[in-house]
Amino acid sequence: MGRLDLTEKLAVLADAAKYDASCASSGSESRKSTTRNKGIGSITGSGICHSYAPDGRCISLLKLLLTNHCVYDCLYCVNRLSSNVQRARFTPEEVVDITLDFYKRNLIEGLFLSSGIIQSPNYTMEQIVRVAQTLRETHRFRGYIHLKTIPDADPLLIEKAGLYADRLSINVEVPREASLVKLAPEKNAGSIRRAMGGLRLRLEEATDEKRRSRHAPSFAPAGQSTQMIVGADGETDSDIVRSSVSLYSSYKLKRVYYSAFSPIPGSSQLLPAQKPPLMREHRLYQADWLYRFYDFSIDDILAATDDGMLDLDIDPKLAWALKHRQRFPIDVNRAPREDLLRIPGLGVKSVNKILRIRRWGRLDLSGVARLAGSAKTLSKFIEASDWNPGAILDSPHLTAALKPPPRQLSLF
Repeated sequence: MGRLDLTEKLAVLADAAKYDASCASSGSESRKSTTRNKGIGSITGSGICHSYAPDGRCISLLKLLLTNHCVYDCLYCVNRLSSNVQRARFTPEEVVDITLDFYKRNLIEGLFLSSGIIQSPNYTMEQIVRVAQTLRETHRFRGYIHLKTIPDADPLLIEKAGLYADRLSINVEVPREASLVKLAPEKNAGSIRRAMGGLRLRLEEATDEKRRSRHAPSFAPAGQSTQMIVGADGETDSDIVRSSVSLYSSYKLKRVYYSAFSPIPGSSQLLPAQKPPLMREHRLYQADWLYRFYDFSIDDILAATDDGMLDLDIDPKLAWALKHRQRFPIDVNRAPREDLLRIPGLGVKSVNKILRIRRWGRLDLSGVARLAGSAKTLSKFIEASDWNPGAILDSPHLTAALKPPPRQLSLF
């Protein structure tokens, strides 16, 4: 095969990066290109959505691999050493040029860069850092940069990466260590955890330095995140939730991303032949949201599962409520915030509005419905000035009434 031109490399390496889901840009510091700063680009706190996976999911940013060559042979990875895929490799300068070109044409607002491992972890990490360093120092690029780091790389290289990137991430790969041993024996769970722990310490040091001096250099201001593959080794949703909660508490992660396993042609018989339903990934994100923003404990989320799996038909908050009907109805005019957050159909913003409005008067059902956008679900679980669900909560048909109607399976 002849040498690939830049467009052909872009087609190969952008496609290879679509399996990385961890690309939201929220949480970084505001950065603008003003006349005084003479930079290029800017960043906002909102997500950046410019590209989509074949299944319709937003995967955003200019997402690239530096190369899809890799010395590892992880069974679940399409870019593994033994995979028969087309290979390509960018130079750091090519990635810089593409990023600037895309940005100036208003196609992107930042870069998400990962890579297969070539030569050694340190060599690969040096190449990744060189891209970010050139963008920041040579071209004064002020857009968002998310770098995937290599767990076995020298900590000094990861330290350097954090000076240029908004966010750093280290993949835990799969939810269970036993699965990592089985599917990616060349990778080491201990190394991954040590790298995440070292990054957490450095982030805390940077926060202290910023507190002492506003001139202290920023270090990965959007923090660290990770990603795990869902459905590659028979793990349950309970396994995944436990792993995520452990990662949040141990390493103070900003986000844990979930990526549904995609079957690879010619892959090992150790892997499932079918991909998990995409709804499973969605339910895990909802459970993750409950833990981080709705004061649900891990036991609450596990209580919403059946045989360790979240219900695909209804969201985990509704599933929990249906199993704990004795805690409802909740009086929207008197209940504390933590109880209001348990009501299916009410989000954090709606709850905050309820708390503000009820200082001045009592809420009726239509008023709560206007705040939530609908009364269909929440009316079964709340008490308002003109409403009480009565015996509805005790109905044996309530669960069926709140589930979506059955659909005919496609025959094609």
